[in-house]
Amino acid sequence: MKRVLKMLMVAVPALTALAACSPLGTLNALTPSSHFSRDQDIAYGTDPRQRLDIYRPTGTQNAPVVVFFYGGNWTSGDRDDYLFVGEALAARGITTVVVDYRLSPQVTYSGFLDDSARALAWTRAHIAEHGGNRDELFVMGHSAGGYNAAMVAMDPRWLATYGEKPAMLRGWIGLAGPYDFTPITGEDIKPAFLAPNTPPDSQPINHVGEARVPALLLAGGDDKTVDPVRNTRQLAEKLRAVGVPVQTDTFDGIGHAMMIGSFARPLRFRAPVLDRVVAYVEQASGSQAMTAPATR
Repeated sequence: MKRVLKMLMVAVPALTALAACSPLGTLNALTPSSHFSRDQDIAYGTDPRQRLDIYRPTGTQNAPVVVFFYGGNWTSGDRDDYLFVGEALAARGITTVVVDYRLSPQVTYSGFLDDSARALAWTRAHIAEHGGNRDELFVMGHSAGGYNAAMVAMDPRWLATYGEKPAMLRGWIGLAGPYDFTPITGEDIKPAFLAPNTPPDSQPINHVGEARVPALLLAGGDDKTVDPVRNTRQLAEKLRAVGVPVQTDTFDGIGHAMMIGSFARPLRFRAPVLDRVVAYVEQASGSQAMTAPATR
């Protein structure tokens, strides 16, 4: 018990001190490896950034699949930082694909969306080779990655490039995603979206009704980085208005970084985000393989 308390004393301040979507090696170091096997560094394109890792649940075949895009203002991020996310979902019986994608300044809007769609299409074509069920496919993202997930689920253009449609998805999951953020004020984000000439079609809120993929939208009530009212609540209301099934939750006292940090075992007491995601996947896929409590 003393060892566990010591780890928590280290891990909690460490995450609190991190900026949103920063490297999370502290949490990875506290992540057990017994619940998954990892197929690493798989190419879904020719660029060095077009790589992904697959977390396969131990002893499970034909599992539902979540493709995860991390955040980082479309300027930073690495799939190795999110081992704790792959473990969290794999431990609950979900095959998890953690994707790297090209970042600004290498690309601008819409290069990172093309990569997101390419990775999803690759997953649908190949995930059965890695123990996943191609017909129980979800896309999830945190922060900037939540934007990527929203766009490939709501705007059919991106998947059409690869011969697919958003209807191939059982659902999409947004964790503190920015869905309506013009005019852009963040100096680090402006180049990625060609500000001040940001295209209106870059905003997920402008694609409501184009595709009708069910959604789970989660946010922290204390998020000072991405306004949960303007983004999560507003998008949910607009989707419901056109008949798209949407589930939402806002977690009181939870900030931007903790929305993804709470997937890590030492931090799950902060908010039941993982439980909420797993329940949604279980409900939408009809899977019965994810009954273990997320806090274990």
